Amino acid sequence: MNNKGSTRDKIFRSIGLTATISCLLVLAIFLGFILYMGLSRLSWDFMMSLPSRFADQSGIYTAWIGTLWVLVLTTLISFPLGVGAGIYLEEYGKKTRLNKLLEINIANLAGVPSIIYGLLGLQVFVRMMQMGSSILAGALTLALLILPIIIVATREAVSAVPSSIREASLAMGASKWQTIWKQVLPASFGGILTGVILALSRAVGETAPLIVVGALAYVPFAPRGPLDEFTVLPIQIFNWVSRPQHEFAINAAAAIIVLLLITFIMNGIAVYLRNRWQSKMDW
Repeated sequence: MNNKGSTRDKIFRSIGLTATISCLLVLAIFLGFILYMGLSRLSWDFMMSLPSRFADQSGIYTAWIGTLWVLVLTTLISFPLGVGAGIYLEEYGKKTRLNKLLEINIANLAGVPSIIYGLLGLQVFVRMMQMGSSILAGALTLALLILPIIIVATREAVSAVPSSIREASLAMGASKWQTIWKQVLPASFGGILTGVILALSRAVGETAPLIVVGALAYVPFAPRGPLDEFTVLPIQIFNWVSRPQHEFAINAAAAIIVLLLITFIMNGIAVYLRNRWQSKMDW
């Protein structure tokens, strides 16, 4: 029996190791190819130049400014709504059938294809609320996309706080709100922040919903306000890779490197905050 168990462990370990190496190898090939193509094109001029029909004069200035606008607005909209909803559902929501149905639907919404959110944003924000193809409409659409992820992450982080902390706070005479604000939120903030950053990392790479709400492939100016038209890095990359000239493919590779850097930095911050917060918590 022990020999059989040991053999199965070895087989399972070999399968897992093979799968891991295969995934890392594919990722390394992909990254190596992108770096090989795009590194030579990266420069200050490339970052600060406007789009052009000539590949060697084209840059990503309007794209990364638009990405920054969308990212900031999406954070401002989704963070308070998602965290507030997660705290309410975990701390105040009663276990009724309606609440259980609501929780299941929120979890399922996290897996809905992003194009569906794009169609919803097109109808509600662009047409009904007449925002047009603005940064605000794009940010609201992306906020809808990542809200379920933030809510689920917030609930998981809050539920991980030991109940003894709540009971001790209430026993000392604190109200429920004081207990949440002074004890539960500080103890769970690392997990909440990690979830928010990972959700934003997904939003920054989304293309389909922004194309649906009308983000442009070519914008000859940098947006100055939330109601301006815009483009973002993923759309700029999509535009360049669809062109037949090889020089635009090199531009797209350079833009992908910039987008990957943004994503890696955000994920690095999330990992750092999580590890730092966990080292402070002692339960």
